[in-house]
Amino acid sequence: MLEALTGAGLATSAGLNAYIPLLAIGVLSRYTDVIALPAGWGWLGNGWVILILGALLAIEVVADKVPVLDSANDVVQTVVRPTAGGLAFGAGTSSATVTDPGGFFGSNQWVPVAIGVVLALVVHGIKATARPVINVGTAGVGAPVASTVEDVLSVVMSVVALVLPILILLFLVGLVLLFVWALRRRGARRQRAA
Repeated sequence: MLEALTGAGLATSAGLNAYIPLLAIGVLSRYTDVIALPAGWGWLGNGWVILILGALLAIEVVADKVPVLDSANDVVQTVVRPTAGGLAFGAGTSSATVTDPGGFFGSNQWVPVAIGVVLALVVHGIKATARPVINVGTAGVGAPVASTVEDVLSVVMSVVALVLPILILLFLVGLVLLFVWALRRRGARRQRAA
């Protein structure tokens, strides 16, 4: 159960920022005893992988704070974030890596990866849909604020998922409530405009 919560927290975090959960997994596995990566996932703790993830994170952090560029970044990240979510969920749940591609689907090894992809894709979809609305509604001033909040939330969720995964339930419930509140608020605005 805790592995599933860890995977869900990491995949959800990847929907906000693809590189933060993967970097957290890599750094914590390489430099601490907090996380021990399952067999086949040790590459995430490789120094070169950590360096590359850090560089990609720096690029995304900058690109995501600039209006218009953030939306272009979201288009590119539509492939990257779900992939990172699948990897993060797989690593977080001690899922076996693909050693026999023919047996991958027959052994249900794909299930954690698919769950991670779906979770990250849903969160990314909400983020990518909300960002243009925020940019237009605030004349671009909201982009860096929203991006910073997303980055901080992604860091906190990643660390909590790895250190105290039971709290991920609160994060997930909070995200659902936030989404429902945003939909209701949007509906109320439409009614007032009509």
